[in-house]
Amino acid sequence: MKEMKTFIFIGVIVAVLIVLALGVEWFKSERTAGREASAPSAPYDLASTFKGDTATSRAFTWYTGDPAADGWLEVVKGGTSAFTGDGVIKVQAANTTIRTDLGTRGVHKAEITGLDPGTQYTYRVGSGEEGEWSPVYEFSTAEADNDQITFINVTDSQGITAADFAIWGHTLDQAFKTFPAAQFIVHNGDLTETPADAAAWNSFFGNVQGWVASVPLMPVTGNHDEIEEDAANYISHFNLPENGAKGSIAGTSYSFDYGPVHVTVLNTESNLKKQTEWLKKDLAGTDKPWTIVAMHRPAYGGNMYSKVEDWTEIFDKYNVDLVLQGHNHEYSRSYPLRGGKIVPEGDPSTGAAGGTVYVVTNASGAKFNEKKEDQFYHKVHFQNNKPMFAGITVSGNTLTYQAYDSGGKKLDEFILVH
Repeated sequence: MKEMKTFIFIGVIVAVLIVLALGVEWFKSERTAGREASAPSAPYDLASTFKGDTATSRAFTWYTGDPAADGWLEVVKGGTSAFTGDGVIKVQAANTTIRTDLGTRGVHKAEITGLDPGTQYTYRVGSGEEGEWSPVYEFSTAEADNDQITFINVTDSQGITAADFAIWGHTLDQAFKTFPAAQFIVHNGDLTETPADAAAWNSFFGNVQGWVASVPLMPVTGNHDEIEEDAANYISHFNLPENGAKGSIAGTSYSFDYGPVHVTVLNTESNLKKQTEWLKKDLAGTDKPWTIVAMHRPAYGGNMYSKVEDWTEIFDKYNVDLVLQGHNHEYSRSYPLRGGKIVPEGDPSTGAAGGTVYVVTNASGAKFNEKKEDQFYHKVHFQNNKPMFAGITVSGNTLTYQAYDSGGKKLDEFILVH
């Protein structure tokens, strides 16, 4: 009798474990429903990025469920959706694979160069076979010698469930409603909670596909994107500049120019010393009037990350105007700083930029932290427990930064003047 009870007990435990396992698989399937393409060779998780000259090129990355699928990019000048005739430019993608928790997937990266500045193009990606193409999207190259740009800054979408990423999607929708002319997006890291969670990536892209297929999404590596110097899943989703620091994971440190702005992207998760040397050369080598740095862990945010002190000295030396940061899941803006001190208002010895301003635009997803203690450098510091975004506009000798919550309410604004 005792043996029978033991047998029944073990049976119940096994049954519970089976139900739990099935539940996990159901949860994953629910999160990926409608996200991956129905045809195994059809594209999904499509992202556009800058890789080379922003006025004459554009790069793309997409996934397929079939790891053996071929990858092609087709581009036509103008707003037409017809991909026939001599006007179609065809580029074969570099096709690789990646193992995910949902199985092996195809990764496809393509770049088109030799485009005309300030020009609208139409494109699609796919295997080249009928029924295996993406929807048709449009993009525009940067105008040559343009002294006015607008871009969107977000950070820490960092979701787990489909509901989390629906919030992220709503935030970006509101960002483009507020800044419809934005030419690119800078995301300051922690795109998902767990980089190996393929369903989370599908939800991340699935909720903003219409935006990031047309408007370049330039990512920053966060501590939830690179773990123990492994960023394979994160990097597989983006085709990024190859001009970063030696020794860094390719695509985790890089820089690019857009109009009058030089943007330097740093990786706070690994290879900090070699990035320091690269940072000096990168900032010394730009002739753009405005310099913006984007990184994840903040030098001056809700708190300070001491490992990047060497970087702040370089920011001072090369008159970096603005540092965009993430990680703290709260809103903070510093006074203009130089040498770790607040720059006295109107001090002419600080250069035209009047010191460097450091901001953390809260989070764009569902996760918020308690507000940290105010520090000497905080000019604005709060926790509103709402997703936020910012729009940065550079026009001539003026930079305007405006921060909003996902309901469209403006919460902060400042202007830098050269």
